[in-house]
Amino acid sequence: MRNGGQTTLIRRLLERRIHETVTDQDTTATVAVMLRVLPPPRALLAVWDAGIRSTFERLICEDMLELATVADEHEALASLEGDFRPIVVSDSLELIRRIRSCELPRHPHILYIPQLDESAERDAGLMAGANDCVGRRAEERELRARIGTARRIAELEEVLRITLIENRKLSTTDDLTRIASRRFFSKHFPREVERAARYGRPLSLILCDIDFFKNVNDTLGHVGGDEILKQFAMRLQESLRRGVDWVARIGGEEFAVVLPETAYEQALDVARRLRARVADKEFKAQACNLNVTASFGLCSILRVPLSERRTADHMLRVADAALYRSKNAGRNRVTATLMPGHAAKTPSSPAPPRNRKVG
Repeated sequence: MRNGGQTTLIRRLLERRIHETVTDQDTTATVAVMLRVLPPPRALLAVWDAGIRSTFERLICEDMLELATVADEHEALASLEGDFRPIVVSDSLELIRRIRSCELPRHPHILYIPQLDESAERDAGLMAGANDCVGRRAEERELRARIGTARRIAELEEVLRITLIENRKLSTTDDLTRIASRRFFSKHFPREVERAARYGRPLSLILCDIDFFKNVNDTLGHVGGDEILKQFAMRLQESLRRGVDWVARIGGEEFAVVLPETAYEQALDVARRLRARVADKEFKAQACNLNVTASFGLCSILRVPLSERRTADHMLRVADAALYRSKNAGRNRVTATLMPGHAAKTPSSPAPPRNRKVG
């Protein structure tokens, strides 16, 4: 495949995708809004012929492209590396080759202006990595059309990039509390289990649930309840090891705290601290101060086994059962369960877990 062929393929896929979604009014309207509110794409004019450069500077108005002009190859490359621009217009084959050989964050759409308006010159530009070519003596109407095509491609790629980033955020981050989402937990907690098993490390899981949260909503309304949830999530996060432990919202007022490489006694200390941090300081919402408590259920494994599957599901069920024991015993407390070393048990006679309530 020629250099630039991948970008051409992306362009065709984008154009086909837009065409395929014309019947989907919601998607089409969303794309239209995004295209409308995006600022004009940023372009780099690296043309060494003064006459051609002047022509393009005159043709490209501010509402079409945000244009920057450079005087030589070094300035062009420095500009792209330091301040990426998705469109490049150039009459230099060497610059195009150097751009394609650079490790840029993204690949710009390159419009090449050959020395001679001949097929061999155009082929040379495409082989060097250009996406499109336009003759030096082309009419202004064609020049505007080529520039317009480059702009549409840059805009569609930007919409796609923004959409992918937002979709990743939505799938991994809880929109209200800005911590990990249930989907993130479902995907990554089993990976934590696999990692702990691979290295023979301990692993602990805490489930917690805000006590009587319905009363909070009834008292403060759902807006006030949302404020409590955000503050609750923040208190959990602030008590954990940065970059190691993590917390996810897995239900309305239910949260999971994952403690990698944390054995039973250390995890129990963490659960106690979390309970106290929630209960010992009032929450503020809707101009009111409110006492809030939470119930906690802990499941810990001293050494995650390699041999058994569904350990993640088992830990989740054990922690959930511990949480409900805390709620049934009066709430605002921790119930901890130490799962036995699986290597020491047999399928025919599993050892019972050890339970421990902490007020």
